Amino acid sequence: MHRPVCITYDSTCDLTPALLERFAIRTVPLTIQSGERVFPDDGSYTSADLYAEYRKEGILPKTAAVSPQEFCAFFEKILAEGFDIVHIDISADLSGTCQNALMAVSELGAEERIHVVDSRQLSSGGGLLALQGAKLRDQGMAAKDIARELRRLAPLSDTSFVLDTLEYMWKGGRCSGVAALGANVLKLKPCLEMREGKLVVCKKYRGSMDKVYRQYITERLAGKKVLEDWAFITHSGEVAEETLQELTALVKTLAPFREVFVTQAGCTVSSHCGPGTLGVLFLRAE
Repeated sequence: MHRPVCITYDSTCDLTPALLERFAIRTVPLTIQSGERVFPDDGSYTSADLYAEYRKEGILPKTAAVSPQEFCAFFEKILAEGFDIVHIDISADLSGTCQNALMAVSELGAEERIHVVDSRQLSSGGGLLALQGAKLRDQGMAAKDIARELRRLAPLSDTSFVLDTLEYMWKGGRCSGVAALGANVLKLKPCLEMREGKLVVCKKYRGSMDKVYRQYITERLAGKKVLEDWAFITHSGEVAEETLQELTALVKTLAPFREVFVTQAGCTVSSHCGPGTLGVLFLRAE
């Protein structure tokens, strides 16, 4: 018999408290620094706070990876409860968090009991892997085997977002001012997708955001075979409730998902993408 398994993730998985509870997934927060103030990325400082501050002060918060020390404390408590751990992180190409988790495992000498998975994704694109991990755990699979299966599934996570504005990307140093200016003048709405662990521009839309959301979702799901368990509509705030309901209905007509979850991205994602960003995220079948 193997030990019971605990599925863990850093706070960038953008799963709601209700989903974390339902699937028994635990998270460890990244850190947000806004001016002199430091917050854990656990929902205490929200995207709405972030946008309000940016509009008033013109300053974006910085995000910091979970440190090896924080990981040691987080893992030790769970190990002491008798669990083996499958820990998933935001793509190692986007943050030092995954590397720090591996350092903590090595420091604890717990390689046999803690299995770190680089999701190669961000936001709920990685959250989907956590849900699959929880499903495999509930089927009685051992930690090592769950981790192996999640690494196999990682490239099949279809993670993309369409942005309403490039201002935040530009302000955060992730796209040049010229590109941002060009997109805003031309009213272009770029679509970014995760490819091999990195975020790349895959398409540009134009028109009103409501029209763009529908076109983007239709194109992302067109002709794709999907794993039917779950899909996410994840947004960064300032998207109307009515719009979210309509888009959820649209996703359900386009693919046979059993459940479509609507989640709001935390500050780590929102600080780079800005308000009005929205993605449809799901796992492709092979």
